Amino acid sequence: MALLDDLKWRYATKKYNPSKRVSEEKIDKIIEAARLAPSSYGIQPVRVVCVSNQEIKKYMVPVAWNQRIIADCSHVLVFAAWDNYTPERVTNMFDVTTNEREIPQGSAFGSNTDNIANSHYKMSTEETIRDTERQACIAFGLAIAQAAELKVDATPMGGFDKFALDDMLGLNEKGLKSVYLLALGYRESEGDWMVNQKKVRTPKEDFVLKLN
Repeated sequence: MALLDDLKWRYATKKYNPSKRVSEEKIDKIIEAARLAPSSYGIQPVRVVCVSNQEIKKYMVPVAWNQRIIADCSHVLVFAAWDNYTPERVTNMFDVTTNEREIPQGSAFGSNTDNIANSHYKMSTEETIRDTERQACIAFGLAIAQAAELKVDATPMGGFDKFALDDMLGLNEKGLKSVYLLALGYRESEGDWMVNQKKVRTPKEDFVLKLN
């Protein structure tokens, strides 16, 4: 039940103590949880940009619709997704898989390897972005859960100017598109209107549809 207790503890923190920093050890664990997230065929079309530089965080505030938590939190993780599937990207990841498993290159998925790769190359730009963004969400969720387990406060953020942020961080040149931001730090209880609010979720009987 430990994970469930951690998830009950967490909330979307609205005010951070700017003087309290999250240790690099904990940040590394949160990012590692994202790295270990499942992805389609293990291709992992997701990258995490870790921002701790205070000046960069301040520049990010207007891009994030002037939400001060970006400047006051300890770190901001930018979850970004590939904007396309190229032979170089897919083949490289399949080669990593075969090398780690000590099997011949080109055989990551046996006789289906080429078909799997080609199915990705056929995606349009819009289809690719939808696909990679969905996979970024999985890594994003696991990072949030890991932060809760470490008792690090977190604020998931989808409200920001993605085009401006991509330009600011040079993501376009890397073939990436920002998907979500995750502010990390420690809450400043005074001034955070959410800190003592009861957690509210859809009732279980409405959330679960059982087909017995």
